[in-house]
Amino acid sequence: MIFLGANKRGFFFLVALLTASVAVAPFLGMTCFSVSELMSLPSDAMEHHIFFQMRLPRVLVAFLSGAALSLGGMVFQAMFKNALATPFTLGVAGGASFGASMYIRLGLMFSVLGIPGVTIAAFGGALLSISLVFGLTKAGRNDSTNTMLLAGVGLSFFFSSAIFFAQYLSDFTQSFQILRWLMGGLAVQGYTTFFDLLPIVSGGALVILYFTHDLNALTTGEEEAIGRGVNVSRTRTILFFTVSLMVAAVVAACGPIGFVGMMAPHICRLLIGADHRLLTWASMLFGGFFLTWCDVLSRTLIAPAEIPVGVITALLGGPFFIWLLVSQKYGRQR
Repeated sequence: MIFLGANKRGFFFLVALLTASVAVAPFLGMTCFSVSELMSLPSDAMEHHIFFQMRLPRVLVAFLSGAALSLGGMVFQAMFKNALATPFTLGVAGGASFGASMYIRLGLMFSVLGIPGVTIAAFGGALLSISLVFGLTKAGRNDSTNTMLLAGVGLSFFFSSAIFFAQYLSDFTQSFQILRWLMGGLAVQGYTTFFDLLPIVSGGALVILYFTHDLNALTTGEEEAIGRGVNVSRTRTILFFTVSLMVAAVVAACGPIGFVGMMAPHICRLLIGADHRLLTWASMLFGGFFLTWCDVLSRTLIAPAEIPVGVITALLGGPFFIWLLVSQKYGRQR
């Protein structure tokens, strides 16, 4: 990997932001402001438990989730050559939300190996969506990004309608639980969620890093990529499944947290450019930083109450989405 000039400075600026987010975020809102103070407390002390069993795991999960969503958005924006593509473009969030909604509506209560049933149901719904999108793309006998995109959008609408129907048939408590899950959240206890996500997100990131040269070629168009020796169909299929499974795991654990995958890659492009050999690292780092600090806002703005982090990202993402549509500067860059 080659780091040159402003790109190198921008990359190390992102590393500094990441370091600050990991080091500072868990302490915000606490009376103890150093690790030595926390370590000196007995293990059954409230501050010790809050920091090591709630705050620190939450920051780690927020970073992993933000990194995964940002990488997913970056890959789909390159694959579809669409500035507004997000990790949820192909219906993964819709399928996961449908699975979780049906779990709540049916009143199911179970867990497997410590994993909550709603997480399992959401992941199953995401896998269903992934399978349907891929199956519809192949059935259309037109293995193109447009077919895949239309299949994902169509399934998203279908799952949204199914969720509304499930809510309509639910009582007040179930309807509220469905709505709350759809807002997304990072309120985790312990490190189970982090260690569940770590191998999936790490594996997905490694696969994406392997295909950075192919992503650079895909941004120039399929014909140009084929001319450069890229197996477009194979690359697109592998990246589709990699990103979809990675995002499915995040959505199953945290709910559908929107706009991270759209905003973070664009901000990184403005900072360090569009070369995916560097942009992949930058998107991963900045996505983790961004969601970490969105979560800090969600738990501190109206403390002791908490705002769902999906609400915070949506409040930031809406204006950013409009800016993308109307910005003349962005239009010239494209």
